[in-house]
Amino acid sequence: MRIAVIDLGTNTFNLLIVDKNGDFTYKKLESARIPVKLGEGSINKGFISEKPFARGIDALKEYRKIIDKNEVKKVLALATSAIRSASNGKDFVAKAKAETGINIEVIDGLREAELIYFGNRAAVKMDHRNSLIMDIGGGSTEFIIGNNSNLIWKESYLLGAARLLEYIEPSDPITEAEIKSLYGHFDKSLGSLKEAIREHGVYELVGSSGAFDSIVEMMAGEYQTTTITENKTEYLIDLDKYFPLSEKIIRMPYQERLKVKGLIEMRVDMIAISCLFVNYIIREFNLKQLRVSTYSLKEGVIFST
Repeated sequence: MRIAVIDLGTNTFNLLIVDKNGDFTYKKLESARIPVKLGEGSINKGFISEKPFARGIDALKEYRKIIDKNEVKKVLALATSAIRSASNGKDFVAKAKAETGINIEVIDGLREAELIYFGNRAAVKMDHRNSLIMDIGGGSTEFIIGNNSNLIWKESYLLGAARLLEYIEPSDPITEAEIKSLYGHFDKSLGSLKEAIREHGVYELVGSSGAFDSIVEMMAGEYQTTTITENKTEYLIDLDKYFPLSEKIIRMPYQERLKVKGLIEMRVDMIAISCLFVNYIIREFNLKQLRVSTYSLKEGVIFST
């Protein structure tokens, strides 16, 4: 079965086209990533502004061409935080259908977390111990506690990088007072996560999606470690090297971050916030290991279909 999966994220629309086999394997045919930044200027105001709205529709038109070129019969398009929380999200879904023929399913945060778990479990060699999976999106961040056989707990928080950036409106570079304010926001927002970890226990952090991909690539640029390759789906991050690099990134002004090896331009504005979030989680829960998964929601859709 040839399937196209579109993950309509807040920052990026991702496309993955595969031939799925009957034995829970698949052959990747094509993938694409288009930055749309749907939340630009209005994510915490509850609507999609005119320019991001148009960028999103244009991205889907490009994907329609790629889908048709590959003669895909089954298209699964899933919209997440920015669209589901926007007052004009239904208008976006309707316009996308009218102009591209793509049917978009708007999923809630718990369904999103579930699909992220399936994607990560397929990418990372998990065992009987519980891992904490973290997926930092633009509009929301999903946390999942699970192991190689069970999804134990899941939650979606309105703590995406774009929301946090608009909430803090940080200086360039971010100040210590702003970092303290951000950590206070995490403390107040993540009570249910803290309770779940106390109950179930976790030994490591598994990170997926854009910010964690950037961590792998920045580590490669700084320390000549492994870059992301097509046939490798998990990466172990040396925390003794990661923390000094992340602290340096956090305190860099925007123009200096543009020059960081391995950091693509579309993530330059949000990487400091993302690193602060990752550092908070590792230190708050005294986690001893960080692994990065290259699979996330779109692969989870394939493995759960």
